[in-house]
Amino acid sequence: MTSYRSLFHVFGRIGLLSFGGPAAQIALMHRELVENRAWLTEPQFLRALSFCMLLPGPEAMQLATYAGWKQRGIPGGLIAGLLFVLPGAAVIMGLALAYGMYGALDWMQAAFLGVKAAVVVIVLEALIKVSRRALKSTRHAIIAVLAFAALFLFAVPYPIVILLAGVIGMFGTSGTAPPADRQLPWKASAQIIGFGALVWAGPLVVVAAVSGGVLLQIGLFFAKLALVTFGGAYAVLAYMTQTVVTDFGWVTTAQLMDGLGLAETTPGPLILATQFIAMIAGYAQGGVGLAIVAGALTLWVTFVPCFIWIFAGAPLIDWLEGRPKITGALAGITAAVVGVIANLSLWFATHVFFREISAVNLGPLRTILPELGTLQILPVTIAALAAILLLVRHWGIVWVLVICSGSSLLVLTLGLPL
Repeated sequence: MTSYRSLFHVFGRIGLLSFGGPAAQIALMHRELVENRAWLTEPQFLRALSFCMLLPGPEAMQLATYAGWKQRGIPGGLIAGLLFVLPGAAVIMGLALAYGMYGALDWMQAAFLGVKAAVVVIVLEALIKVSRRALKSTRHAIIAVLAFAALFLFAVPYPIVILLAGVIGMFGTSGTAPPADRQLPWKASAQIIGFGALVWAGPLVVVAAVSGGVLLQIGLFFAKLALVTFGGAYAVLAYMTQTVVTDFGWVTTAQLMDGLGLAETTPGPLILATQFIAMIAGYAQGGVGLAIVAGALTLWVTFVPCFIWIFAGAPLIDWLEGRPKITGALAGITAAVVGVIANLSLWFATHVFFREISAVNLGPLRTILPELGTLQILPVTIAALAAILLLVRHWGIVWVLVICSGSSLLVLTLGLPL
């Protein structure tokens, strides 16, 4: 049995190095949990990843929680999930307070530019590794290509892409399920969901009774957002912008995008952008104290449901094994994940390398196109350096991130344009 000390060590490392959004985080966990330590087998990892893609919330954090649960049950899941989230949440809290007091800082932007350039290569490496393992047939390769095209070229909603991939995978698989050796553990799962819902709602009830006002608005909005965040932070960006900028006026569009940029370039899930937004809104209404409380409340309502989904659903993942139709559906979803990661990779690289991006809306076509004249030499150069260090020299991720971030800071110190 894996020791708690090992869990703290491994998931603490993952939490500190989880830059670059879900694609890079999934690759990091595969390296740590499958390749280096064999805590999960390849089929277990892919089956759990497919399951997490079906859930609302950050799939990489939920995958980490499942891996911890697999080792030491609910305590292990709590350790893994919290260590995945808390390092990034601590960084975002510090940066949000600095942002609220001083505005955007040049050194901060410079350091993160170097990190973002390196993350482009980390995500590319993840795409290559995941595609090799997930695309086991021509049908799976076609699903991946169609998923990428649907997302990047036609802006098809993420849940629809995943659902269709599952349907294709299910009906493309033959075979019958073996005799059931155990019943579906629905009763225990229902109890976890019921108890978890009470725990999740507790702070909101306290806030409603004690203060109300903008703090309650923040809590209720992000609680609702946590239940509909299929496909990650970008999938709900338009809805979030409409509500927090236009309806409530908590932040400006520029502040919201700064928050998303910080979440992109700090450890942890991209949905930590919600913590930044809540803290900026709290700071504007009541200073540092309200900012901290608003950020903590947002973290609670955002991530507690993730633990509930995994603790209730994790037994189902193992129950699915050996049932061809359901396994086929999950294999189809896993193939679509390759297209999802490719879409995220191209979207992220485009926004790192180019200053200006244009939206293209032509009939059913809904995509983005970079302005070629706005190509930025510095991030391209740093990304090339990262590719040499990571892919050719096989340096560790920590050193690659440090060198790339330091290179960008050096450029700022010398007074050269970023």
